[in-house]
Amino acid sequence: MLVLEFKVKGKKQQYKAIDEAIRTYQFVRNKALRYWENNKGVTKHNLNMQCSLLAKEYSFAGDLNSQARQSSAERAWSAISRFYENCKKHIPGKKGYPQYKNNTRSVEYKKSGWQLDSATRKHIPSKTVIISVD
Repeated sequence: MLVLEFKVKGKKQQYKAIDEAIRTYQFVRNKALRYWENNKGVTKHNLNMQCSLLAKEYSFAGDLNSQARQSSAERAWSAISRFYENCKKHIPGKKGYPQYKNNTRSVEYKKSGWQLDSATRKHIPSKTVIISVD
């Protein structure tokens, strides 16, 4: 996996779009955890299906890239599976019950939805649209 981290220098509108994407990412993750808590026998596939239902139910969730929504559900599922593994291993003390997030600082985009400038690999070309802001 290739992970690229950069300091962002942008305009107010761009910062607003990034903040909105992070809040939506956090919202989807917390909704996935709530769905797991309220329903028995939930699988990773069920959480990914829940992402598409959230996009239809909430317009702001539909604005986030579909793969970013699914990666949010995958992070929730990794917390859930880690909790189950700790319970199976009979680890003493706390088992790491999945927690709701209220201070998320990142959003994960897969390969689609954006691209870096091929020459410098430091800029996102202006023709690439990550999130549309009204």
